[in-house]
Amino acid sequence: MIEARGLTRLPLRNVAFVACWCLLVISLIGLSFSLIWLLGVVVFGGLVLLGLHDVRQRKRTVSRNYPVLAHIRYFLESIGPEIRQYFIQSDLDERPFSREQRALVYQRAKNESDKKPFGSLRDMYQPGHEWINHSLRPHSIEDADFRVQVGGRRCTQPYLASVFNISAMSFGSLSGNAIEALNAGASKGGFYHDTGEGSISRYHRLHGGDLVWEIGSGYFGCRHEDGTFNAERFAANAVDDQVKMIEIKLSQGAKPGHGGILPAAKVTAEIAEAREVPMGQDVISPASHSAFSTPLELMSFIGQLRTLSGGKPVGFKLAIGHPWEWFAIVKAMLESGERPDFIVVDGGEGGTGAAPLEFINRMGVPLTEALTLVHNTLVGVGLREEIRIGAAGKITSGFNIARTMALGADWCNAGRGFMFSLGCIQALNCHSDKCPSGVATQDPNRSRHLDIADKTDRVYNFHRNTLKALAEMLGAAGLSHPSELGPEHIIRRVSENEIQSYDQMFTFLKPDELLTGKCEHTVFKQYWEDARSDSFLPSSRIARLRLTKLE
Repeated sequence: MIEARGLTRLPLRNVAFVACWCLLVISLIGLSFSLIWLLGVVVFGGLVLLGLHDVRQRKRTVSRNYPVLAHIRYFLESIGPEIRQYFIQSDLDERPFSREQRALVYQRAKNESDKKPFGSLRDMYQPGHEWINHSLRPHSIEDADFRVQVGGRRCTQPYLASVFNISAMSFGSLSGNAIEALNAGASKGGFYHDTGEGSISRYHRLHGGDLVWEIGSGYFGCRHEDGTFNAERFAANAVDDQVKMIEIKLSQGAKPGHGGILPAAKVTAEIAEAREVPMGQDVISPASHSAFSTPLELMSFIGQLRTLSGGKPVGFKLAIGHPWEWFAIVKAMLESGERPDFIVVDGGEGGTGAAPLEFINRMGVPLTEALTLVHNTLVGVGLREEIRIGAAGKITSGFNIARTMALGADWCNAGRGFMFSLGCIQALNCHSDKCPSGVATQDPNRSRHLDIADKTDRVYNFHRNTLKALAEMLGAAGLSHPSELGPEHIIRRVSENEIQSYDQMFTFLKPDELLTGKCEHTVFKQYWEDARSDSFLPSSRIARLRLTKLE
């Protein structure tokens, strides 16, 4: 307080507001002498009106207590992420991607040199540091176009997939120009583009790039008016030559177990066309599927989709949650004789979808543990040779691909990495429709500035240069193909004076070990026997529910 003669006169917090009044009065007086004071009248008059609004409104206590002055605080708070990202954050702070990771993508996408001088910025003696050991017999790999065939014995149209592809990102989440550039880059580079659950839009079709059609719980592109699965609409889209594989989305790393609503106001004519939904209505993606409710029904659905698609590979994507639910799916494979052709494991550290903070930070198993569980389970029941595994979770470099494949993946997908190649600057405005780079927005005034031809080349270059870097690493390690990578090739520092290879750190099951009943791995020992093929609930839970009903 400013006090004089024992009287309370003016709280300091109101000084800015009072100063604006004083300057407005001075400007009004000055206006009688010169028109130049009109600028002061406009500026300080506006600030006075702002202050009057602050003291009269009731939603923001800070603004009522600090009229005018509070807006400086709001402004600084609004640009806090940018201040940290551009001026405070170090090159190695992954929040969620480090400057080093983003710069690598930008350089490779632009075909610029990605070489660095003067050694690593990383502390190689810090626990968690990882590397791949080199060989004393290195060699050069001429062709970095690494491929893996997807499609089991039930599949009549197998697909030869690149080991690095574009992860699921829907039209609606990304702009039409972004989708078009991604697909054109995929077409040019010969890798696949996952549609995301928003179905196949006109922008996916313009350049003919290979598509993996993701079928989510909303069944967009293959639904009845009530939102249930429509087999006829599915068949009509699935037999398209551009669609190479079908992926059932069970859950995603960004928000596992969470549905979604696209408000009617955001359903444009193009989104309605792609998703085959009416205009003027909210579009709902339920948290779970209506076409199946048990693991055995899921296997039946997989078989149905394979038949309707003309024998194309059919699989599913999931983020691992309760282990007994994953085990129940595997038991359904064994009991029914039906198999998915592939499984894509989405790490809990994903992804491109906006989600509540609790889901982003605290829901879903991270990729390393999720992938090893899926790989181990399929090995342990003798199905690993029949089923291919894809993996997604912060993949931006050749080493990311190498470590992921060493843990058991057959290929990798990237979402945010390819967004960076389009020019994404990690502004973290993906959900606000205010993406500054025109990537994650439906605002035509923003997205139209994304040059499709330029970004097509960047998508292609990022893919090509990343695989080239992977080939160089493999050659230095004495290997010829990423399929030769094993857990023994990746090393992690676990303490200041101890390192371990992945095969020492993680337990890897032997073929058919789960079927013998002698597996001592903790997770399998606790939950494998409790899982059942006819329910996602464990046997113990079902027994308790029955007992409760009897009581």
